[in-house]
Amino acid sequence: MSKIEMLENLNAKRQKCIVYTRVMGYHRPVESFNVGKLGEHKERKQFVQLACHL
Repeated sequence: MSKIEMLENLNAKRQKCIVYTRVMGYHRPVESFNVGKLGEHKERKQFVQLACHL
């Protein structure tokens, strides 16, 4: 069975994932953003902060 067939079989079990982001000190769902804010969110760069060992 290919990956595509496996995904199609599992579609009924999927559920929507709500993505939150911090805006002005509180968390908001990205799906509630207007067009401008949504475009701004897509342009953001993600980073991973390395642990500081002193």
